[in-house]
Amino acid sequence: MQRFFWVCFAGALGTGVRYLIGLWAGERFGPAFPAATLIVNLAGCFSIAVLMHLALRLAAFPPGLRVVLTTGFMGGLTTYSAFNYETTRLWLDGTRRVALLNFGVTVVGCLIAGLLGLAVARKLVGG
Repeated sequence: MQRFFWVCFAGALGTGVRYLIGLWAGERFGPAFPAATLIVNLAGCFSIAVLMHLALRLAAFPPGLRVVLTTGFMGGLTTYSAFNYETTRLWLDGTRRVALLNFGVTVVGCLIAGLLGLAVARKLVGG
């Protein structure tokens, strides 16, 4: 139960950081391009790669801390980092077709799911 608390706490921190980056990027770059999302996704992909490599290579890296930082903080900051890490892992493990399939199905599938969700919402309330 203690690990659950720390994952939730770290997730809240990650969400807060994402919010602050959104405010900053909105003021700095304006609304024409989703700069905040790009920033958190790039930072998240970089950070989860560093964290996972360290966690899997260093015996002194506590498994609980890995979960708190990746699932908690990184999950609150961006879920794209997990998608990127898993796809990269598949690629590096030599299952490149599976990596490409995961990439394609996720990107295209999420676009379709978003468009379908929007269509359903418009049906329900108009617009």
